[in-house]
Amino acid sequence: MASFNKIIIVGYLGRDPELRYTPQGTPVCDLSIATTERRKDKSGEFQDVTTWFRVNLFGRQAEVASQYLAKGRQVYVEGQLSTREWTDKEGKLRTSLEVRGSDLQFISSAPEGDATQNNTAARATATTSSESRRPQPVRQQPSQIDEDDIPF
Repeated sequence: MASFNKIIIVGYLGRDPELRYTPQGTPVCDLSIATTERRKDKSGEFQDVTTWFRVNLFGRQAEVASQYLAKGRQVYVEGQLSTREWTDKEGKLRTSLEVRGSDLQFISSAPEGDATQNNTAARATATTSSESRRPQPVRQQPSQIDEDDIPF
């Protein structure tokens, strides 16, 4: 049987995106995204539970994210979960889960007064190069239907 590794996150940026480059020159953008859900605790009271996700974007997507996103913006991210091993300050081997983003969409609008984020390019969807070649559906405004337009 085939396996499948996909995660979808809709949340808010907890800090401004951080852009860096690999030694080969590939742009990498690190995002910190928070999701919050409301759950009942044992006493029946509602509690907000926040989960934080580390997301990495690569290539053109990384550049677009660092240019147009800022702390507090709502985003949709699709990608794959991956593990990363690292050594902490005390020399202990640590493991963490990260999301390697493959699709990014801006959900919330730019803050008012931020001219760099109010242009149409900022509202465009940032996708990988293979996805950007897909034809996008054309959204049309609903129009009045006349009886003469009905084919039967």
